[in-house]
Amino acid sequence: MNHKEIDLLKEQIERLNQDKFELDAWKNRTLIFLERIFGKESPKLKMIQSLHYDYSSWSLRDTYASGSEKNIDPVRIQAKEILEAILAELEALGVPGEKKEQQKIRELIEDELTGKQLKELNALLTSDHENITESIAGILETLPKETLTAIIAKLLTI
Repeated sequence: MNHKEIDLLKEQIERLNQDKFELDAWKNRTLIFLERIFGKESPKLKMIQSLHYDYSSWSLRDTYASGSEKNIDPVRIQAKEILEAILAELEALGVPGEKKEQQKIRELIEDELTGKQLKELNALLTSDHENITESIAGILETLPKETLTAIIAKLLTI
């Protein structure tokens, strides 16, 4: 799994602790990342979009009565909880669509390989072979130029 997504979201959690925190700027930045990871229709985006400060008199009195706004800021707490749940999901299940892309790539390659080549490739992928990349390259080197060209062309048009 690509850990860049996780790093971006961890950085957003850190930004919640900044003294000069600006909710709308934080939300916009977070939404950009979440949209790229989960898509525009994800309920996770809606959860972040719905974060807002309640400026009713009772809410303000309760939040600011102790003078430690940063420590009990309910919006920051809620934002942190949402992002931590998203991080746990990414760490446990991976990035959505990642498996689908890998499956597409495998299917494209399988279309171009013979049964024997496919067996060799699958054996390598499921083994604990140390130099797996070199071994796969060895299999690919035996393929005719036309087959390699077809594989690359298909990969570029996914």
